[in-house]
Amino acid sequence: MADHKTVLNLLKTARGQLDAVIRMVEEDRYCIDISNQLMATESLIAKTNATVLKAHVGGCVRSACDCGSDEERNKKLREIENVIDKLSK
Repeated sequence: MADHKTVLNLLKTARGQLDAVIRMVEEDRYCIDISNQLMATESLIAKTNATVLKAHVGGCVRSACDCGSDEERNKKLREIENVIDKLSK
């Protein structure tokens, strides 16, 4: 399981960035500045997702591979494959 405090801090930071982007749009700020803030927010959300997924592999998937049934191990591996498919789109 990912460290909840770390994940929450990352998500709250991303929320703050998104709130800032909303204010920028409301204030009719320069488009490139808005775009740069959006890319920073996307990057932070991607980092948060990577943190959660690494924890999942290090915990849930490893546990299923080490002591789970073949069915459980295959289920966890399919979940990871599905996430990789979504990330590659």
